[in-house]
Amino acid sequence: MGAIALVVLLATQLGGIELGGSAEAPAASDPVAIAPAEPSGLTAIEALAALEVKGPAPATGYDREGGFGTAWLDVDRNGCGTRDDVLARDLTGIDAPGGCRVLSGELLDPYTGESIAFVRGQDTSTAVQIDHLVALQNAWRTGAQQLAQEDRVALANDPLNLLAVDGPTNSAKGAGDAATWLPPAKGIRCEYVARQVSVKAAYGLWVVPAERDAIARVLEACPEQPAYRSSLAY
Repeated sequence: MGAIALVVLLATQLGGIELGGSAEAPAASDPVAIAPAEPSGLTAIEALAALEVKGPAPATGYDREGGFGTAWLDVDRNGCGTRDDVLARDLTGIDAPGGCRVLSGELLDPYTGESIAFVRGQDTSTAVQIDHLVALQNAWRTGAQQLAQEDRVALANDPLNLLAVDGPTNSAKGAGDAATWLPPAKGIRCEYVARQVSVKAAYGLWVVPAERDAIARVLEACPEQPAYRSSLAY
C-alpha cells in the first residue's frame, strides 16, 4: 500500500481540539465537543490541496458488506465491536455492565447540539446512529473500490471516520458529501470537513470538484483548523 502510506505521511493529522458546547443548538461560533484525534503538522486546507480532484466513479458494484466487511467488526481487537467502541467514546453516563455492550447513555449530538438519551432496543437504538463522516458509498465512488479489502474494512471502522450522532439527522445526510450536506450546527462544520479531508488523505481517496469547493468555503472561516492522523490506515 505504498500510495496510501505516502498520503498518510502527507496528512499526519487527527488531533483534537477540545470544543465546548451546550445542550442548546449552537451558534456558528459555538462548536459541540467531539472526541479528540491526534493532530498532524498540516492544516486541513493544506491536506485538501494535496488531494486529487476528479469526477466520481460509478457506484456500480457498491455493496456495504461485500466491499467494506460486516458492520462493526472488532478491528482493533479489544474484544468490542466498533459500534460499541464509538458509543462508549462519544456518550456520557454509559451503562455497559458486560464491559462492551452499551445499554444506555447520553449523547450531546455534535450535528444538532441537542441532548439525546440512548437506550438500546429494537425500537430505540436508532435514536443514536454511528455516522461515517465520509459515507461508504462516497468513498467507493472516490477511490475505495481500488483499495484492498483490508483497507476498506479499516476505513469503515476507523475512529477518525466515525461519530455517534442524532439518528434522523444522519439519515437525512445519506451518502452526501460536503457539497450536498453539512451539519445543521454550524460550529462543528470546520471539524467535520477537516475529518473528511483527513480520512480521504489517509486512504488515498479523491474529492470531486463541487465537494472540494464546498470544503474550501467552510475552511475559509478556520484557516488554522488542523487535519488529523488515522490510527488504522495501513
